[in-house]
Amino acid sequence: IDGAAAPFDPAEFFEHDLPDAFGHHASMLEPAVRRLGVAPLTIEVDDDAWTLTAVEGRVEVKPGADAAARLHLDAERLLYLATDHVTPVGWWTNGTLELAGADLGEAVDWWLLLRGALDGVAPHAPGDVNFVDTDGAPLDLTSRFRPDSSLDEMRVFLEEAGYLHIEGVFTEDEMAAVSADMDRAAPGYHPGDGNSWWARTSEGVNRLVRMQRFDDVSPAVAEFVQDDRLQRIGRITGDGHLWGSMEDNRIEALVKPLGIVEGLSDLPWHKDCALGRHSYECCGITAGVSVTGADATCGQLRVLAGSHRALMWPSFMRADNDLPEIDLPTRTGDVTVHLSCTLHMAQAPVVRERRVLYTSFRLPPPDPGADAIARARVRAIREAAPVSMASSEARWGMRSSTSAGISASPKCMDRRLTRLMMIPCRNAA
Repeated sequence: IDGAAAPFDPAEFFEHDLPDAFGHHASMLEPAVRRLGVAPLTIEVDDDAWTLTAVEGRVEVKPGADAAARLHLDAERLLYLATDHVTPVGWWTNGTLELAGADLGEAVDWWLLLRGALDGVAPHAPGDVNFVDTDGAPLDLTSRFRPDSSLDEMRVFLEEAGYLHIEGVFTEDEMAAVSADMDRAAPGYHPGDGNSWWARTSEGVNRLVRMQRFDDVSPAVAEFVQDDRLQRIGRITGDGHLWGSMEDNRIEALVKPLGIVEGLSDLPWHKDCALGRHSYECCGITAGVSVTGADATCGQLRVLAGSHRALMWPSFMRADNDLPEIDLPTRTGDVTVHLSCTLHMAQAPVVRERRVLYTSFRLPPPDPGADAIARARVRAIREAAPVSMASSEARWGMRSSTSAGISASPKCMDRRLTRLMMIPCRNAA
């Protein structure tokens, strides 16, 4: 729960709290420690250092800088890491990950063990997640629903699989009006305005790819966001989700152009909580309204079934993933739904561009003021992404910036990284 932070001492954390957590959950974590095969990692906090080492299936934490791999933090960043306000992926996204002697995959493997120890959750292992319907039979992961399908039927599928495909929610005429509003509104956005994301094509054209606060400039969207066809989605789980989870940025209009080579348009595998705050905000519900249809040639959404039930990499995908990859081709007016901790990705269009609206529902926070402050930190990371990361680099886990003389990037040519980050070739523009 967000609120005033308790006093936090790095030495107390590394010499008492973290060793106690690893010791208490040693049996639960042992399979993951052995499977991940992590190399020792030194975490430097200001002028002090501690080293995490896997020894015979258990994690030892000792003072000193004894590892070739080094992660540099200050006390505040360590606090945010320990309390799940940020992840290594979050730091990598905005270019502030100070990591030497290791790649991003190795850092995230250690993050899995850290979260497992502090949260008491075992990292995902192949075979952990099964899919069954209410009768105990195998769940059909290609199931589609209608706007009048029962909320209970959709809830069961969403809880098991982590996503939904609802056909024919809006009409083609309604989506044509939205598309026309996108064309009319586009000239009002410009790079650096804080309301839009931009990307460059292979032809050197700077394209508008994300229009934020779109209900403020689109009469068509302002009308249908209050429509029960959309609002009903927030009632699927029965947990009291509220629409408009991004505060003043309630709904975004996205364009997926062809041939993007720089900027974030076609996002690789990620959870919406990949940057941080899973413990505070999941599970939110994200709805994608297909302004135009989408398939494997024009920017469809893909999801990893069951990933919302797994402690796993929050971005990209390990080579030992066993969860099913599901394509969600849509027609104009269809809606896709995914939970905020369901791994998903946007497939780059190769035949024609795609248009889609995204909006979210979230659970009301216990302390709205503290929640707003904490969410602002993560939003700053998110909004820095379009200007700090190239799409091609994002797909392959490559960055080349440095900070304080320490590499802020994974080792770009490291074969292990390329093998671990299984970005499908068809996701390349």
